[in-house]
Amino acid sequence: MDMDLKKYIKENHNQITWKQKNYMVCKIIKAICKLHKENIFHKDLHSGNVLYLEEFSGWYISDLEFCDPANKPSGSIYGNLPYVAPEVILGKGYTFASDIYSIGMLMWEISSGQPLIDL
Repeated sequence: MDMDLKKYIKENHNQITWKQKNYMVCKIIKAICKLHKENIFHKDLHSGNVLYLEEFSGWYISDLEFCDPANKPSGSIYGNLPYVAPEVILGKGYTFASDIYSIGMLMWEISSGQPLIDL
């Protein structure tokens, strides 16, 4: 049953316990922390890029093609709009806080069961 978080939430939200929701969020945070420790921004974190892999029995972040070192300036905006931090949209660039904003949006989506595009 490999699938992305968006599909998983859509199909299973009423059955997901708070313990499971907390586990998902913790896995996402740990993965982003690993990137940040290497001085890398993800820049495209959304529920379509968080995958459940049955083979490994866990949640993983995918689609690392837009990842960049923190010291590399970027004038482009990447990602799905609801997950992109306001400062990025305003042209101030990506920071570690930009990825944290995306995690906050994922937390809302996991908690509510509603995709952000439906707001």
